Amino acid sequence: MIEMQEVSKTYPNGVNALSGINIHIEQGEFVYVVGTSGAGKSTFIKMMYREVRPSEGTISVNGINLSKLRLNKVPLLRRNIGVVFQDFKLLQNLSVYENVAFAMEVIEEQPAVIKRRVMETLELVGLKHKARMLPTELSGGEQQRVSIARSIVNAPKVVIADEPTGNLDPETSWEIMNIFEEINLRGTTIVMATHNKEIVNTIKHRVIAIEGGKIVRDEAKGEYGYES
Repeated sequence: MIEMQEVSKTYPNGVNALSGINIHIEQGEFVYVVGTSGAGKSTFIKMMYREVRPSEGTISVNGINLSKLRLNKVPLLRRNIGVVFQDFKLLQNLSVYENVAFAMEVIEEQPAVIKRRVMETLELVGLKHKARMLPTELSGGEQQRVSIARSIVNAPKVVIADEPTGNLDPETSWEIMNIFEEINLRGTTIVMATHNKEIVNTIKHRVIAIEGGKIVRDEAKGEYGYES
C-alpha cells in the first residue's frame, strides 16, 4: 500500500529532514507517526501525497511510484488519497454539503451519485443535519468532521491525517478518533501524525517514531513514548 525505500530529504536551505527511511504499510493498517517537533514527521507525511518530493530513494502509494510521477498526474494520485489537516482547510463561502461535494465535482462525478455519497458521508460523521450550514456556523470539532467527510467521500484507499486533533479539546478529539476508527474498520488505511499521547496509548495501533530524520521505533500496538 505505502512503501518507502532509502528515502532522504534535504531542503534547499540545507536542512536534512529525513535520512535513510525504509517503511512498508499494508492495506487496512492504522499507523500513528510520532516524534518531537522538528523530528521530520511533517516531511514524512507530506511525501505520501506528493506535497514534498524526496531528494533520494523511492516512494510508492497504491502501486504508483511517486518519485517518477509527472506533475500533471498528481491530481489523479490524490483522488485515491484523502488528506485531513489540523486547520481544516475548508472553503468558507461554501456550505458543509458543498465543501464535501466539491471533492467529487472536480472528478466530474454524476450529480445523483454526488448527492447520495455526500449525504451518506455526512451521516457517517454525524453532520447530515447541518449540511446547509457554513463553516463559520460550526464548532472546531464539526469543521474537522467536514474535513474528514471531504477526505473520504471518494472512498480513498488511504487517509493521511496531519495532527487532526491538534486544535481540538479532549472530548472532541475522542469523537474525531471514533470516526477514524470506523473508517479504518471499513478497510481504509490510515496514517496519522499526532502529538496526542493519551490517544496513542489508549487506542492501540502501530507506532512509527521519528527522531532526527530517522525511524527510531516501529512497533505494533506501540506507545507514544514521549512526555506530553
